[in-house]
Amino acid sequence: MDRAAKIYVAGHRGMVGSAVVRALRAAGHTAVLTRPSAELDLRDGAATRAFFAAERPAYVVMAAARVGGIKANSDEPYDFLYENLVMAANVIEGARLAGVRKLLFLGSSCIYPKLAPQPIREDSLLTGPLEVTNEAYAVAKIAGIKLCDHARAQHGCDFISAMPCNLYGTGDNFSLENSHVLPAMIRKMHEAKLRGDTTLRLWGTGTPLREFLHADDLAEACLLLLGRYSEPGHINVGSGEELSIRALAGLVAEAVGFTGRLEFDPSMPDGTPRKLMDVSRIRALGWKPRIGMAAGIRDAYAWYLANYAEARK
Repeated sequence: MDRAAKIYVAGHRGMVGSAVVRALRAAGHTAVLTRPSAELDLRDGAATRAFFAAERPAYVVMAAARVGGIKANSDEPYDFLYENLVMAANVIEGARLAGVRKLLFLGSSCIYPKLAPQPIREDSLLTGPLEVTNEAYAVAKIAGIKLCDHARAQHGCDFISAMPCNLYGTGDNFSLENSHVLPAMIRKMHEAKLRGDTTLRLWGTGTPLREFLHADDLAEACLLLLGRYSEPGHINVGSGEELSIRALAGLVAEAVGFTGRLEFDPSMPDGTPRKLMDVSRIRALGWKPRIGMAAGIRDAYAWYLANYAEARK
């Protein structure tokens, strides 16, 4: 990529978007465009198209999304479907009309069927029912993939899609109401440590298997894909390794310094029983993650402590 070309990162204040901005600047890109939501509401189609017409970025990374864990997705499915669908459509259409050279749309591994064969290949998309607890979010992300594919087929746009696994890292959302499993564990264990609790009860059975990737590793993958990947469909981005929620809780407890007993509540939902992606295609491009889970969790916890007031909102 031309280091002087304009690159718009949508969602730059989120965990993923901020990681992409850091990676771009570290790689010497001097024209990184960002807009806070107060200045540009991506749910507003006219405003989004006007931004693209005025700025004419050469590249776009679509990292803006309404995100949350099982509870948030279950409580507010309409909001998750509507807002993510509209933002994706507005950014992709704005980019198409403005003649953007390349767009990277970021989704989520929740697009795959709940019981997809493991590890999950890209061609498993739309081969079975989705996990009901995040179906709305998944449908919006699937629509974004298809918009990119059809923009390529009908209009010749070089629009690509990448589907990361469960992400974590600096700048994560630590809200107990709508965060994902790992940041929620960090916060719960930190607060339990402060209270001096001897036990901590966590959702589910602890048996589901998940794959995790640090946001900084995803950002490096994004730069590689912008420079070297141009195909229809989507490409998986993950660590290629999995661990149980129970094992994850052990790593978080070690990083936080919580020494109490961990209990699991089987009356609460587990979500998809296993979700490991086949990452052979992106590995063939020469990418692999650098940050191990233990080090990555320590990094996320350090950020949480350094930004304690903001992170607890």
